Amino acid sequence: MVQSMTNTDTRDWRSTVAQIERLHEAGCELVRVAVPDEEAVEQLSRIKKAIGVPLIADIHFDHRLALGAIKAGVDALRLNPGNIGGPDKVRKVAAAARERRIPIRIGVNSGSLEKELLARYGHPTPEAMVESALKHVRLLEDHDFDLIKISLKSSDVLNTVASYRLLSSRTRYPLHLGVTEAGTLVDGAVKSALGIGILLFDGIGDTLRVSLTRDPEDEIPVAYGILRSLRLRDRGVELVSCPTCGRTEIDLIPMVEEIERLLRKVRTPLKVAVMGCVVNGPGEAREADVGIAGGRGKGILFKKGERIETVPEAELMKRLLVEIEKMTGERIVG
Repeated sequence: MVQSMTNTDTRDWRSTVAQIERLHEAGCELVRVAVPDEEAVEQLSRIKKAIGVPLIADIHFDHRLALGAIKAGVDALRLNPGNIGGPDKVRKVAAAARERRIPIRIGVNSGSLEKELLARYGHPTPEAMVESALKHVRLLEDHDFDLIKISLKSSDVLNTVASYRLLSSRTRYPLHLGVTEAGTLVDGAVKSALGIGILLFDGIGDTLRVSLTRDPEDEIPVAYGILRSLRLRDRGVELVSCPTCGRTEIDLIPMVEEIERLLRKVRTPLKVAVMGCVVNGPGEAREADVGIAGGRGKGILFKKGERIETVPEAELMKRLLVEIEKMTGERIVG
């Protein structure tokens, strides 16, 4: 399952709902919102009623915010029971969540590990992160609560992988995957693909979030790209495009970028190729469902590597998009 988090002010329920709707359209299946105070809690029920995706409330330090979020009807909580004020407050939250069957995700982050663990291990080692997670787990289990999911996030890919591998050997609770503070689009996508991808290939993980310093909507295509590459999910368009060379006679790069942008909304599984020349284009993209290959002043439309028709260069992109609309039944061109 693909998850993301809003970066709007939750107290502004209209902008939060608008962003959640954009995320949902992009393919987000679980959405988390920050709940920093009572004013944000007051907007949760309104947000929940307006959206069509499960809502997770992100809580820190104040158990009253968790109780308020549960009452507001959220679908899950993200909180660490060790930092909400002691056993009695944990008991109250666990009881309320258990009554409504609301799961709690324990989230251990390398940047906020407990001081005593840092003192003992020296830095956020996988052993330290797993020990922290299991300590939080026990706080909930002590109150007969076991609707638990766990995440262990680090900005270091290898530390993230080692932490999840160790944790998965010590618990059967579902795991939420992510490389936190991964960075901008390119670096963040690379780190996430490696960290999340290695773990998924190992059979570890149940939900995931690609964390990017971008609009959260940009996280979703990366997440599905990871899942599609590992053949775990088959949703949306896989775009195949050549790196260009001296044979390229059309302005391919901006064309590919625009096609990628327009095809983000397509949900039907489809492999689309956009190639720069007619020499190797159809052959190299033989496994694509549909594609185009440019030439001098014109190009070809092909399916499964077979030429369908020759199209003037100025009409290539539109012709491809129209063909994809026919194949998917989804509206792309306005």
